[in-house]
Amino acid sequence: MSEKYDVIVIGSGPAGYVAAIRAAQLGLKTACVEKWSDDKGKVVNGGTCLNVGCIPSKALLDSSHRYHDAHDGFENHGISTGELSIDVPAMIQRKEKIVAQMSGGITGLFKANKVASIFGYGKLLAGKKVEVTDKDGNVTVYDADNVVIATGSVPINIPVASVNPEENTIIVDSTGALEFQEVPKRLGIIGAGVIGLELGSVWARLGSEVVCLEAMDTFLAMMDQQIAKETKKIFTKQGLDIRLSSMVTGSEVKGNEVEVTFNDKEGNEQKETFDKLIVCVGRRPFTQGLFSDDAGVQLDERGFVKVDDNCATDVAGVWAVGDVVRGPMLAHKGSEEGVVVAERIAGQKAMMNYDTIPNVIYTHPEVASVGKTEEQLKAEGVEVNIGTFPFLAIGRAVAADSQDGMVKMIADAKTDRILGCHIVGPSASDLVQQIVIAMEFGSTAEDIGMTVFGHPTFSEAVKEAALSVHGHAIHMPNRKKRK
Repeated sequence: MSEKYDVIVIGSGPAGYVAAIRAAQLGLKTACVEKWSDDKGKVVNGGTCLNVGCIPSKALLDSSHRYHDAHDGFENHGISTGELSIDVPAMIQRKEKIVAQMSGGITGLFKANKVASIFGYGKLLAGKKVEVTDKDGNVTVYDADNVVIATGSVPINIPVASVNPEENTIIVDSTGALEFQEVPKRLGIIGAGVIGLELGSVWARLGSEVVCLEAMDTFLAMMDQQIAKETKKIFTKQGLDIRLSSMVTGSEVKGNEVEVTFNDKEGNEQKETFDKLIVCVGRRPFTQGLFSDDAGVQLDERGFVKVDDNCATDVAGVWAVGDVVRGPMLAHKGSEEGVVVAERIAGQKAMMNYDTIPNVIYTHPEVASVGKTEEQLKAEGVEVNIGTFPFLAIGRAVAADSQDGMVKMIADAKTDRILGCHIVGPSASDLVQQIVIAMEFGSTAEDIGMTVFGHPTFSEAVKEAALSVHGHAIHMPNRKKRK
């Protein structure tokens, strides 16, 4: 007879491992199933985010930013370095060490919290049974009172630029783009979204000529468009060639290069040749082979697992969290859903506020947001007051050569409650958290404006943007006089 658990989590990414740990903390007998293996065949925890997503990309972003600073920024500070070079294999090796360290950290957390690790391919059967097939083909079936689906997502493959997972060397997905052993002279990217911009930034800083081909006619359509336009201006100045309304129609590998055919915004056919082509047109939920025919779990028309507001499926005791369900594909969103589900399984009344989930693009400068955009609020007929403030007027930003960008604050015109905050600029990922907390407590723009901020700090731009909502910003001219 197989072993029975109170909770079995399928997937050990940010949503899954957090759910498993929280469930174990609450006294539930918990196991976590993971199929991921490294290039040596060793099964590792952490999922996409840790192994080929958030963590390794941030490691490369940091390395490339340091190189770019030394190459283009040090001279302005009176620092001379002599001839500069980049050892790409060493940079990739550093990234791999960080991934191994973080994966080992999850393994340690599982041991400390008494979460059982089960390695293999998990499949949900009827009656909350979980079938696990290990790397040798051995099959074991486990029983559970609750099953949490946390299988994440995978890159979308497109026929006009198909990625061969076995090669992944010239036409690559986001995983292959983290493994280049030299700087491509010319780098093409299909998609100018979050992943495309981050990966494009890495290799552009190291010397690649980067061309982003975006099918949409709007840059960063999900972002506040005032911030998006400012962001595009900054990235273009940095050297990223972002071409909107560029629909890729085909690609052909020729030796060590790839020729890409696309239609430009006028409908004319164009061709470009690149050393590497990264395909990042989005991700889809991973549900391949995940459910037996009689498991009872429903998927929507896009392949996401159907869940209610608390991440429960139609099958009692079966839950789903993270990228495999509706909502933004963000690691922190999945982690918080994992906590909510674990606590609800334990009988608590946990809930999650989806209105205050921050979103970040880890370029330089960073782009971050929380709440609704000006466009969304106008479409909803909500009357708002808006305040903006440039980092160019912030002493700390100017002193740090980080004066590009701005903060935009949006408040309800009737109540002054903050409805959104959008930032492109230095440390935007951390600055936006101040407004995440403020919105969680129902703060107004006036509340932020009356708060004492340290000087000199980047955060002063947040305070000034809040003051600007009512025309009271101190360090820039205003049409309204302060009362």
